[in-house]
Amino acid sequence: MHLACLALLLSVAATVAAAFEIEESRSYPVPGAMGLRILSTADADVFEPIIHAFQARHNIAIHYDVASSAQVMTALYEEDAQYDLAISSAMDLQTKLANDGLARTYSSDATALLPPWAKWRDQIFAFTQEPAVLVLNAAAFETLEVPTNREGLITLLRDHPEVFDGRIGTYDVRVSGAGYLFATQDSRNTESYWRMTEVMGRLNTRLYCCSSDMIDEVASGRLLLAYNVLGSYARARLPDTPGVLVVEMDDFVSVMLRTALIPRTAEAPEAAGLMIDFLANLRLRPELVAQTGLPPVVSASREDTGVIRPIRLGPGLLVFLDRMRRDTFLRSWVSSIEQE
Repeated sequence: MHLACLALLLSVAATVAAAFEIEESRSYPVPGAMGLRILSTADADVFEPIIHAFQARHNIAIHYDVASSAQVMTALYEEDAQYDLAISSAMDLQTKLANDGLARTYSSDATALLPPWAKWRDQIFAFTQEPAVLVLNAAAFETLEVPTNREGLITLLRDHPEVFDGRIGTYDVRVSGAGYLFATQDSRNTESYWRMTEVMGRLNTRLYCCSSDMIDEVASGRLLLAYNVLGSYARARLPDTPGVLVVEMDDFVSVMLRTALIPRTAEAPEAAGLMIDFLANLRLRPELVAQTGLPPVVSASREDTGVIRPIRLGPGLLVFLDRMRRDTFLRSWVSSIEQE
């Protein structure tokens, strides 16, 4: 009887431990070295050059798990998963983790040199600035006008429904933290957001978790355009992905900061701090910027010019995470994008 109960408890514990979904895991061992466990939304192929360069400087083994931004939040907020560093493209979710006491404070000479807008409470640290872009299939637009703003995109889709039906992609904001962040920022920045979403909904827009998947679909021709894709991923793929166009809209461009924090549950916070320092100095490693395609934080770049709309760290990001506000937004989004 006791053995049966123990087996049941172990089974339940294993189920709980695996409740958040990991998309990919990679290990980078260093014999006899302490380990650093990273949970990240950045694709392993993208981040791997940074890991190799970091290990060339520090004798630290690394285990790297990839998950969606929503799953990173689930792991750290709901399950107290033990990771030493959390990297995410969802600035709002990272802010909530820190605001609710789930991040450790850290400071160093490297973080002190970050611009004030690239860190928050010495708990969240930005290391990239990445625009949301439109990705187009070049062959399809040989005979179509390339849209340069959202009003132009709405007109294009309305004028050519037979071309774009079922061949538009964007984030499923119910499962993508970055997608939800971009969508809520769009709704703040332009009154045309909801009209555009309704037009896309009438054309049976396909929904995705990740930028990489949308870029693959555009490159293959299954999609003709994808909206709010991470520009860093799209541009990094251009040399190896012929036939893809990347467009920054000229009405406004939302610019996201990819951030890192040390979770409360970290077992190797010192090693995590070394990685934060390394990331904070990414601008000093142009070879890594070129290899990863990740545009580093630079004090003088990506200022708010009216067209460029940097998304700033801080409590303002928590507005759309309020449960009632989020539920209201998602209901409106679902009714627009999934029209019957």
